[in-house]
Amino acid sequence: MTRNEIRAMLMAVLLQSSLLIVNSQIKEVVTVPVKIDTASLKGIDPEVLQEFSPIRFSHPDAVSFLQRKYRAENWKDARDPLRQYINMLVYYSTHEREIDVAGYLSAYPYDSIKIPASSFYVWDTIRIRFPAGHDRDSVAISVMEKALAAKDTVAGQEKYDHRRIMASLGQNLLIQGDTLLLVLVDTLTEVSSSSASFPFRSYRHPFTGDSIEAAVSELVGYLSARDSAILTLTGTASIETPFVLNSATGQFVRFWLRNEYDDSVTVWVGSPAYNTLGLYLENNIMFRRPVRSSTIGDASVNAPAIDNRALKKVQTVYVKPDYWRITSELSSVLNQAYLTNWVKGGESNISSVFDFTINANYLNNPKKLLWYNQGRFKHGFIWSLDNGLRRNADLVEVTSKLNYKAFGKFDFSGTMLFKTQLAEGYTYPKDKDPVLVSRILSPASFTIGLGLDYKPNKETSFNVAPISYKGTFVMDTATVDQKKYGIPVDRKARHEPGASVLINHKFKLFDNVNVSNRLHFFTNYIDKPQNVDIDWELIATMSLNWFTDVRLNTHLIYDDNTKTTVYDESGNPVLGSDGKPVKTARIQFKEVIGFSFIFRF
Repeated sequence: MTRNEIRAMLMAVLLQSSLLIVNSQIKEVVTVPVKIDTASLKGIDPEVLQEFSPIRFSHPDAVSFLQRKYRAENWKDARDPLRQYINMLVYYSTHEREIDVAGYLSAYPYDSIKIPASSFYVWDTIRIRFPAGHDRDSVAISVMEKALAAKDTVAGQEKYDHRRIMASLGQNLLIQGDTLLLVLVDTLTEVSSSSASFPFRSYRHPFTGDSIEAAVSELVGYLSARDSAILTLTGTASIETPFVLNSATGQFVRFWLRNEYDDSVTVWVGSPAYNTLGLYLENNIMFRRPVRSSTIGDASVNAPAIDNRALKKVQTVYVKPDYWRITSELSSVLNQAYLTNWVKGGESNISSVFDFTINANYLNNPKKLLWYNQGRFKHGFIWSLDNGLRRNADLVEVTSKLNYKAFGKFDFSGTMLFKTQLAEGYTYPKDKDPVLVSRILSPASFTIGLGLDYKPNKETSFNVAPISYKGTFVMDTATVDQKKYGIPVDRKARHEPGASVLINHKFKLFDNVNVSNRLHFFTNYIDKPQNVDIDWELIATMSLNWFTDVRLNTHLIYDDNTKTTVYDESGNPVLGSDGKPVKTARIQFKEVIGFSFIFRF
């Protein structure tokens, strides 16, 4: 290896340092930058890349660009917030519905992720002193070949013509005295930032940060223009009409405005422009206003003169809240049948049932209290020529429910239910005298419970009371057989701890037919809990006019402790092995249908 080759290899090693300053004996040296860049050799001028121009994207291009930048290999930390929000922005920009991510991305400091274009270029300056007696041109060519092989980013992939390289230097190569001055420029394939908050691993191209900001701005603007919201209009009839508030649809929906007399007028609701709600009256709608009278009678009012120079004292107006709402209803069902020479049998009769209900409800929203109270008196009779006057309905009932708002649609609740009758009740065995089976407070039932009340809507409520008590009483055991109601011979009351469920539901079967259900369950914890007591009353009402209804009332009761005698087909009691009549718990059912006259006040 010659001395000149050794010198050339040393120069190639020195090119790995940032800047080498060598003290030489040059009396005068001029530094001239020279473009020996891989981008230049490929026909790309770095000076053109450094010229900044605004970056603009179409919506598809912005999506494609950010999808490429989202790849995990481009980031130091795959959980970086900027990467996650860019992923959300791309996702919601390519799907039908979106959420607002513009808040984070619009306020992001994009200057912190921008790297100047000058950082993509590395400049190295080399001063070479020629030994005496050597050809300077041959030494310069040898140094260039070694330098490119050691430093160029694509060295070994392309073969450069050193004559062409030397020719490209032209007059920029300065050789003076025994010294050669060479300035090399190289383009970096990847550039990263030393800042700890920089989220990317590296950039491969200048202005990548500007491109990210431009693409994000395009997609945020696209979502803002396409943003939509679903609005729902609700009228007095509780009919909900949804429509989309969006600048892109231009669709309108028809909405009926109704008053308390069920008169209506139509308006069209829509979104004619961005964030704009349009209301338009139906065509051919005409308003009439009262004509102002032009004739004014002669009249005078003796009003005292008022001195307006002094301010009047403003009186405080106190509005007393009305927490109570009291309503009542009286209905009378009347039926009549008349038979003359009716071959198939039967008898003429008249029957009627009076049903009076009063409701007293207390509603205090500030204290989250609701107290529902209902009292009911129901009494009916039937009259015929053969049997005279008999009772066919008798009920005294008091219901009370106290609720305290708990959470959601649930309330803490305490319930109370009391039932008895007023008049004496009889059974009429065949060919025997009537038997007294009930009178006031004999029997009477009293049920209380603590639990939760759930109201999914205004028409339905579920009251579950896992802590409940039911008491059955017969106060007059001398005339009423308490054993019929499950009370021992030597007792006047039966006490049952257990759980109760009370369900109330109202619904409209047809336009003028309303149905009301009340279903009560009770189970005894300590005595046959599997035998559940059931009390179910249904009232279906078809309105004919403002005071007349056709009403169907059914009442079903099953009480495991209430025993009745079993009769055979001939109407005789069935006897057991002990010779006594067999008694068992059976379903009790009563049904009344007829015209009802309603008075509400």
